[in-house]
Amino acid sequence: MSWPASLQARLALSVGLVLTVLWLLAATVTAVLVRGEMDEVFDSALRETAERILPLAVTDIVGREEQGLPQRLAPIRAHDEFFTYIVRDPEGRILLQSHAADAAVFPPWDGAGFRQTATHRFYGDAALQGTIRITVAEPLAHRAAVAREIQMGLGLPLLVLLPIALAAIVLAVRLSLAPLRRFRLRLAARGARDLSEVPAGDLPAEIAPLAATLNGLLARLRAAFEAERSFAANAAHELRTPLAGAIAQAQRLRSETRDPAAGARAAEIEATLKRLTRLSERLMQLARAEGGRLRTDTVADLRALARVVVDDIGRAGAPGRIALRLPDAAVMSDLDPDAFAILCRNLVENALRHGAPETPVDVTLTADAQLIVANDGPVVPPEMLDRLTARFKRANPEAEGSGLGLAIVAAIAERIGSPLDLASPRPGTTSGFEARVRLPAPAA
Repeated sequence: MSWPASLQARLALSVGLVLTVLWLLAATVTAVLVRGEMDEVFDSALRETAERILPLAVTDIVGREEQGLPQRLAPIRAHDEFFTYIVRDPEGRILLQSHAADAAVFPPWDGAGFRQTATHRFYGDAALQGTIRITVAEPLAHRAAVAREIQMGLGLPLLVLLPIALAAIVLAVRLSLAPLRRFRLRLAARGARDLSEVPAGDLPAEIAPLAATLNGLLARLRAAFEAERSFAANAAHELRTPLAGAIAQAQRLRSETRDPAAGARAAEIEATLKRLTRLSERLMQLARAEGGRLRTDTVADLRALARVVVDDIGRAGAPGRIALRLPDAAVMSDLDPDAFAILCRNLVENALRHGAPETPVDVTLTADAQLIVANDGPVVPPEMLDRLTARFKRANPEAEGSGLGLAIVAAIAERIGSPLDLASPRPGTTSGFEARVRLPAPAA
């Protein structure tokens, strides 16, 4: 038999088995001791019976008018006679016997004291210089029946109390392991990016070092990830100034040169530097999405933020291509305004970049705080759709972009506990792409 995988089941089973074995051993030892004491009591009763009946038998036999005639005592009322006796003379003739005595089971006289056959226990005694001899018999079946009753008396409470004791053991083990279950639930409730310390103050002393080791590992991982995010954010931030200067120099070169080839190369340099600038901005946004605090203690109306983001994108290069739909009632959320702006901007820019250029991009903020961005265009294959949230992954490798937009959105959605739903074609049509994310409601 293999042990169960559960620690709780192992403890309950092992303690229950040990308790059962000890209880059975104690009951067996008790039964053996009781049987020994019981034999002593029955032997004493056998001897007392002989010593009490013998004087009465002597008086009765001596006072008879006719000597040597056997006499059987009649019972006063019907009853079970566990002790039977016969009184004999030196020649073995029966002078007196109890009403249920069977002379065939009595052995020949061989002196006073205890004797035993396969079926009976005897005690013999004599009086008048051995001329009147009494033998008292007790069936061994009587003693066996009494012993069985005693064993049943010891065993029946065991059958009743043992299941109760096992249930109590299981309950006690379960209560004792409750802190471990709470620790496991707290650990399981953590998100993939939540590496904060898991409270373990109520754990038993045997488990606490394991929890401390786990928290130490989480702290080292958190420090490593923080260093990685900080490096990415700082590197992207530090690149902004030299990139801006390089772009300015490329623009100045374009304006000053009269050589068409040099002007074309300057334009290519400027375009490359701008792509590098956008990539650095995306890296900073990704670091913000993965490391910053995305929920605040205050709430704000997301409609105004959505309008500002959409207007800014429209003025920057997509006039008239964005159709914004907002509900009449306020959409309140405790999502950080910067995080919402990053989320909305990346979804809209991704739709503008990869959607059909002649069709508008629909941006909808619903009353139940769902942000839906949809665009028309070719259908994205299901196998590609599942990989779009990976870093530096694009549905169309020929299109511009860093491949980080949906990865940033997915990171924010995961941090706020809301899945990012991607669909292609967009619901109700045969083409296009739709991204949907539910924004967090204010905390109670």
